[in-house]
Amino acid sequence: MERSLEFADLLRLMDDRSTAFRAAVAAAPSLDVRVPTCPEWTLFDLVQHLGEGRRRWAAIVAAGPADAPPAWSAPMAPRERDALLAWFAASTEELLNALREAGPDRGCWTWWGSSQSPQTTVAVARHQLQQVAVHTYDAQVAVGAPQPLPDEVALDGVDEFVTTCVATTSAWPHKPAVIDYHATEGRSWRLWFSADGARAARLPAPVAAEGPEVAYVSARGTANELVMSCYGCVDGPVWSAT
Repeated sequence: MERSLEFADLLRLMDDRSTAFRAAVAAAPSLDVRVPTCPEWTLFDLVQHLGEGRRRWAAIVAAGPADAPPAWSAPMAPRERDALLAWFAASTEELLNALREAGPDRGCWTWWGSSQSPQTTVAVARHQLQQVAVHTYDAQVAVGAPQPLPDEVALDGVDEFVTTCVATTSAWPHKPAVIDYHATEGRSWRLWFSADGARAARLPAPVAAEGPEVAYVSARGTANELVMSCYGCVDGPVWSAT
């Protein structure tokens, strides 16, 4: 599937969302504030999770092509807020530096081996941008100031989710199905489910209203609503049967 964002844009936006994440944490009355979209976690837990993830993926990218992730131990996240924010900023920079050093096309281990996303650093950058973007929204919800994702992040996020998290060669155990996603920003995607697995593609506009591959159901909403629905953060788009 065609990528919406270039490698440099992915890194720039990852840095931007990480800055927004730190700002939300800094605005919280306490690190013990609960995160409604991650009900088992406090804000401290969210920062720790995301910071550890930056460092883990930095090690994976630095290791290069591999059949398994490298051995890695989680660093201790400080409990004091200023120190925690500095630790998170360093975690982000560690991942960004590893990605810059590797470049977009270097191979590395990923957990999505059977999806449509490649096992390369650009795919890691793409997924990690979505991770920090969605968790920035989580942090903003926790402090009562949620903001939609930037349009370019949200539109690429739908692409990224359907190709990385949905597409697979594992057999679909039910009758074949077709599902469409339509963003109000003017972009659409289709998912096909069959015995061959699940595959995704961006659709031209307008989408045909009849024919052998009309979607069984479709979701319509902003790209932000589609992404947040995919990650279970909001009720999301309007679904309709065809």
